[in-house]
Amino acid sequence: MGKKVLMTALLCCGLSFAHHGVAALGAAGLEGPGAPLETSSSATLPEGSWLFYLKLDHVKWKKYSFQDFPDQKSIYDFWMYGIGYGVKPWLSLYFFVPYYVKKELKSINGDPTQGQYSYTNSDFADISLMAVLGFKYDRGFKLIPKKESLDDLMDWHFTLYGGLSLPTGNPNKYDRARDPKGEFEPDMSTGFGKPAITLGFTATKQLVSLPRLTFVFDTNYIKFFENTYNFRESPDAPRKKYKFGDEFRLNTALAYRLYTNAERKFRADALLEANFQYNQRDKEDGVKLEGSGGKILYGVLGTRLYYKNISAGLGVKVPVWKKLNEESQQQGAEGKEKYRLILTLSALF
Repeated sequence: MGKKVLMTALLCCGLSFAHHGVAALGAAGLEGPGAPLETSSSATLPEGSWLFYLKLDHVKWKKYSFQDFPDQKSIYDFWMYGIGYGVKPWLSLYFFVPYYVKKELKSINGDPTQGQYSYTNSDFADISLMAVLGFKYDRGFKLIPKKESLDDLMDWHFTLYGGLSLPTGNPNKYDRARDPKGEFEPDMSTGFGKPAITLGFTATKQLVSLPRLTFVFDTNYIKFFENTYNFRESPDAPRKKYKFGDEFRLNTALAYRLYTNAERKFRADALLEANFQYNQRDKEDGVKLEGSGGKILYGVLGTRLYYKNISAGLGVKVPVWKKLNEESQQQGAEGKEKYRLILTLSALF
């Protein structure tokens, strides 16, 4: 192929910063592989290109009786700003800056009969770095070349990716409305206090028999580490320690090309995803916590629009099955969402 194929990666994140999709220019953009919203595709950035990225993950939590849960998570907004650079056709590097807004409804003096007040914690969270290594299978495994034809793009493509978050967010901001010393709620903070490590693998295949359809597979593991907070139950007590449970994900997705307009360089895809997630139990002061962790299967229905060097995605993500540990004790935990609304926007230069 004499024409250079340009691809971007649309990186989407909750706690994970490894999810990405694809936008493209030229013939490959109109006829090449599609990309999901939450499942990572096997795209890498063209050598020497820059990607600018924005994502919003808006979470609406299910509400229950305040007699059962005097304090309840209400709405989380996870904003993500990112920059990517194509070092080689087979190697891409990314830098992400998240901003979190977390809202909670809490009973006055812990008594639901006295009414509720709203507590919000918002700030920039832990920044993260990621590297993506791309390769393909075409009569053997090989690194992604600088140029690929439309036929080449129908080969199996793969990536290995790894990332590291840095503890730049604040893990030690507490609600002091009911207690002058504050209330210990690590899940309402905007930082983990320690780095987190992500490792993952993707596979992508545009079907030869049905080129409009692209299959994507993605799996990843996130490792968290125990952090010592500056919170004490009493002046003489030791500082609290907390570790979020490690997370394992196994995702599959289908992207179907609905419409293309070559003159306007426009394309619209329909997206369907199944995202499985297993969360280990959290630990507080070295002890595994009840009412934490479990297994969730999410369904995602969405669309992705491409226009020239810009790509925008929109989708709704809901839990379709779950098996949570002590589920009756969990509110505001993954698997207990009413819905998640996902918006992404990126541009390649």
